[in-house]
Amino acid sequence: MSTHSAPSALDLNYGVDDVPKPFGRALGLSLQHVLTMFGGTIAVPLILSPALGFDAGQTAILISSAFIASGIATAIQLTIGSRLPIVQGVSFAFLGAFFAIIGNHQGAEAMQYIAGGIILGGLVEVLVGYTGLIGTLQRFITPITIGPVIALIGLSLAGAAVGNVVTQVDPDGNVVAQGNWWMALLVIVLVFVFSLILAQRNRFFALFPILMAVVVAYLVALGLSVTGLIDETNRAFVSFAGAGDTPWVRNVVGEQGLLLPWGAPRFDFGFFIVILAAYMASAIESVGDYNAVSRIAGLGTPDDRTVSRGIGAEGVGCIGTALVGGFASTSYSENIGLIGLSKVASRYVVLLGAALLVGLGFVTKIGALIATIPEPIVGGIYMALFGLIAGVGLSNLQRADMDSQRNLLIAGFILFMGLAVPNYFSQIPGDWTLFGIDWLADIVSSVGSSGIAVAAVLGLFLDNVIPGTAEERGIVDPERVDTEGTLPPHA
Repeated sequence: MSTHSAPSALDLNYGVDDVPKPFGRALGLSLQHVLTMFGGTIAVPLILSPALGFDAGQTAILISSAFIASGIATAIQLTIGSRLPIVQGVSFAFLGAFFAIIGNHQGAEAMQYIAGGIILGGLVEVLVGYTGLIGTLQRFITPITIGPVIALIGLSLAGAAVGNVVTQVDPDGNVVAQGNWWMALLVIVLVFVFSLILAQRNRFFALFPILMAVVVAYLVALGLSVTGLIDETNRAFVSFAGAGDTPWVRNVVGEQGLLLPWGAPRFDFGFFIVILAAYMASAIESVGDYNAVSRIAGLGTPDDRTVSRGIGAEGVGCIGTALVGGFASTSYSENIGLIGLSKVASRYVVLLGAALLVGLGFVTKIGALIATIPEPIVGGIYMALFGLIAGVGLSNLQRADMDSQRNLLIAGFILFMGLAVPNYFSQIPGDWTLFGIDWLADIVSSVGSSGIAVAAVLGLFLDNVIPGTAEERGIVDPERVDTEGTLPPHA
């Protein structure tokens, strides 16, 4: 097994080829990945289920499918994809496209059109990836572009993190659920203490900072709930009410079985165009994620083939998610943050996490129990991880000449516009059109609604049009490595 030829970005506890032993340790490390992406995995099904008109049983199948799909997509990425230690999960980039479909169809029929759009878009992503086109395009993506894009991956998720913590109100302004910032702050403090202070003294805290933070905060929330210091109106309240009604195992065959639980896919060109725009935004985000996780794992900048295989595998994974009744998948940034905190970049650990995700999809009772983790705890974890991702993105800029006025202006401008432009598109009316061309308006709206896509498009344009030397732009990279030489060959 060859060693890394590039200097490690972190003093890793386990590298990409390492297998933590004993097995119990590896299992605990993989469980951290499951816990980290758990909230995001169930968020999309829970958001879309009411719009679909699904009842509790159908929602349970939807969540089950999301877990199984994420596990399958992660395994595909680790075997025939980039082979980087990266987790695949349900993508938020497709929500706008899915709501557009649900606006025209309901229930299982809507899921059939969603599956059809995901399959067609996945085939395009497979083509773009495995033909090497995305790798060629990567030559035009320098640190000046990729740095702000990765930073926006973290910053743009601030709303998702805070949304788990703040007080919820109905349209009339009445309080539905009381927020709990104290619980989120407790989690953040625990993450800092475990990962940056106690980790220096005890390796256990270095390996399991997120898991320990979740366990401690959960026990505190449980104690407050049992003693009555907080009640069910508080978002930090621990309730087991829904866990008892959940069946232990879902059907593999028969009604709403594993394959095509909502029926055969249906295809519509208009829906395909909308979903294709979401695929573009997702692919751009994934390229940033590959760069982030590769550098954190000590592999340097991923080469073109690695990126191409990664995007191609995401297309295969998305097709697989559609076949098992889930939603489109993409690389999960929060799990990259977990690698940065735990310093565990083992591919084996992530693959074991994929197996756990599939298991969670079948043993629905376990998923129901994990779902009792209060939202403010999840929000606190997200705040710590998303902040780290933003820092990783900004660290990419050090490879370029940041004393250059050119680079400062481009990087700062695209970072600002990535935050500002989506606010504009969030206010445009539903019947907005561009030159009377509805499909063109859908594409522009999908891109404009994604800060990551906005930053990527502007960055690619400005950085490749405005003159600058290779050294100034950070193209000459001494850390660039061929991961074909550092990773084991494909099976």
